[in-house]
Amino acid sequence: MKPPRKLHIKSYGCQMNVYDAQRMVDTLASEGFVETASAEDADLVILNTCHIREKASEKVYSELGRLRVAKDEAARHGRDMRIAVAGCVAQAEGEEIIRRAPTVDVVVGPQSYHHLPQLLARAKSEGRALETEFPVEDKFSFLPQPKPDAIRARGISAFVTVQEGCDKFCTFCVVPYTRGAEVSRPVTRIVDDVKRLADNGVREITLIGQNVNAYHGEGPDGRVWPLGKLLHRLAEIDGIARLRYSTSHPRDVEDTLIAAHRDLAALMPFVHLPVQSGSDRILAAMNRKHTADDYRRVIDRFRSASQDIAFSSDFIVGFPGETAGEFAATLALVTQIGYAAAYSFKYSPRPGTPAADMQETVSAAEMDERLVRLQELIDSQQSAFNKAMIGNTVDVLFERAARNPGQIVGRTAYLQPAHVFASPDIIGQVLPVRIDSLERYSLLGELAGPAAPRAAQTTHSSQETLGA
Repeated sequence: MKPPRKLHIKSYGCQMNVYDAQRMVDTLASEGFVETASAEDADLVILNTCHIREKASEKVYSELGRLRVAKDEAARHGRDMRIAVAGCVAQAEGEEIIRRAPTVDVVVGPQSYHHLPQLLARAKSEGRALETEFPVEDKFSFLPQPKPDAIRARGISAFVTVQEGCDKFCTFCVVPYTRGAEVSRPVTRIVDDVKRLADNGVREITLIGQNVNAYHGEGPDGRVWPLGKLLHRLAEIDGIARLRYSTSHPRDVEDTLIAAHRDLAALMPFVHLPVQSGSDRILAAMNRKHTADDYRRVIDRFRSASQDIAFSSDFIVGFPGETAGEFAATLALVTQIGYAAAYSFKYSPRPGTPAADMQETVSAAEMDERLVRLQELIDSQQSAFNKAMIGNTVDVLFERAARNPGQIVGRTAYLQPAHVFASPDIIGQVLPVRIDSLERYSLLGELAGPAAPRAAQTTHSSQETLGA
């Protein structure tokens, strides 16, 4: 028998890329590849790229420079290392990658990675292979299912893609050009995926999509199902204790999603709802298709359905033309909403997007100052939210052994890490924890109730009480 070939995947950016990386592993398993944590001893290295963050493509070329050295070293020892670039940078800059990085064997966009085996074979016979067209077929119909051992090795939480692409065309964003138009998977296929995960020990599912609440998949009744109805169906699957979804757009929050937060104990009361700015003029320049007041009303709708609900968001500072007063409107919005967490970034132009041609740029010094002020406000809100947990008993889904010996770590409904001293037998269970203290962003506490017998963990779904 041939020894297995070693595969190393480095993923950048979003949750979708984490999911895509796992599916690449599943796809290449039938070709005899097994994962390795080291790029240096890999037979195939895949850079699974993201084009959202600043200087994303330059970071990829920098990494390719390091991999060229590793590839040359492997060749000196008689070993053939292959290098592939996948994901959104591959989609956006396929020909440029081929031109600038001769060490790359395969370039493949995010909609075509199910063709990796064929592309590797083509690269071996022809020298290189490039595929960045949007294929006609749905890649999910061709991807092999993960093996039970692989599912169990990935832990008790899993991502499931339900929707890809975006039709919003925000002026700063490359996603419509790299991921394509909005497409939703059929309900029955998603249900099959989740059942398979639950059967192999997964307890928490996060539904993901570039615009996940724009989900409009075909239901088993032949009708279009929105995200809220899909969540109701998934909550019926035995073994699934928690449901989440990300990332949402304020314009696509429909009534069934609000009702799901009211009615489903398994649906976590934590919503990532990016707003980007508190200024209506900047929101219009971004082509966000909502105002600050529209966003506030969406927040109010969620809060009317669940008193325990909390929010995270995304913000861009220094968008072209942003004035001091418009930035102050963002600070005012953050102060009014009150976030449990948020992500904030300085604007950086993405080639090919409308905003990249806007001339009224904000100085780097001004962007730096605004980012510091915004992050200080967000950090103060997150700190207050976390401190409010001290003295309360909260439900925690335990995931794995912590770094400190004897500790097990899990997450609250709001994704806060929570540590207790306990037996590893509690992994996979949702248990009440009395929170005693806070260390940076992690909660420390003690179990406030008994663990279930080990044999019962995989046969009964936990019904947890939401909120803190």
